[in-house]
Amino acid sequence: MIVWINGAFGAGKTSTARELIDLIPNSTLYDPELTGEGLSLQLPPKRLDEVGDFQDLPIWRRLVVDTAAAMLGELGGTLVVPMTLLRQEYRDEIFGGLAARRISVRHVLLHPEETILRERIAVRERREQLDATSAGQPADPAGPARVQWCYDHIEPYLAALTRWIRADALVVDNSRIDPGRTAHRIAEAVRTGEASVCEIVQTPEPAAETLAAGVLLFDDQDRVLLVDPTYKPGWEFPGGVVEPGEAPARAGMREVAEELGIALERVPGLLVVDWEPPRPPGFGGLRLIFDGGRLNGEEAERIRLPGSELRDWRFVGEREAAHLLPPNRYERLRWALRARERGTVLNMEAGVPIG
Repeated sequence: MIVWINGAFGAGKTSTARELIDLIPNSTLYDPELTGEGLSLQLPPKRLDEVGDFQDLPIWRRLVVDTAAAMLGELGGTLVVPMTLLRQEYRDEIFGGLAARRISVRHVLLHPEETILRERIAVRERREQLDATSAGQPADPAGPARVQWCYDHIEPYLAALTRWIRADALVVDNSRIDPGRTAHRIAEAVRTGEASVCEIVQTPEPAAETLAAGVLLFDDQDRVLLVDPTYKPGWEFPGGVVEPGEAPARAGMREVAEELGIALERVPGLLVVDWEPPRPPGFGGLRLIFDGGRLNGEEAERIRLPGSELRDWRFVGEREAAHLLPPNRYERLRWALRARERGTVLNMEAGVPIG
């Protein structure tokens, strides 16, 4: 199990985590910020300059999952992780990766009042300067920039609080309690189940090449329906992995029924066969795209999403889809739309038509 302590920079996450490991039996502290610092020492400066924060590095997000899983495999028990996550897609990717390894996450948010948060940021910097002076060392020249960086991230935190964090995590107001009392509050919430396990679909990572079927559904304006998974970044078309012994088109129909609550009346026609090459750690495989036809207004109103797997759906045009889909899925969609217009089937390799 993981207890993930979220919150703004300066909210007291690490101090609380250190207290919490004394209250939860067989628990260990893992700080993903150290993973980010390690990457900053090893990756080429050019790559680091391309991102504003190490959280924007896909390798960091994967290493957080891998490291947490490895630590739990080595030590067992509970992992306490103090780490700010403001972007929901990063939360999806990390928590989804942990769920795929059957690791449950209890998400807790430390939420002091904004005025108190700002004062804590200032106090922490003053304390660091005093500690340096007492040790006979010069003050850290990066200190003021670090303080400003924390202040600059308050607004993004408040925006994330409104959009998704408050609904996703147990909120603990630590405005007027110290880290010790905050840790006791969290430990009790974990013990009683008040800090419940995050509902996120558990999709095991593939161990070999997979066969997947996606289904395109359209409205009367020929916009295509996309869904927003809770367990991975980026939007997607309805669909999933074909089970052993299952016909691919039937698998697409099953996924549409499971994900949207819509029973397709006819077997959808094939638009695209795309071979996805293995790109470690992925195994690749065949990706089939089918034409599920149009949904009328009444059918669209009946759409019901499984909350643990999908959070939203919408009809979008091709241009909007380019901003929502990861590049490889967008290329697959783009060519599937061309195949639909031409009434043909396209054979593709890595998103490029061949033959």
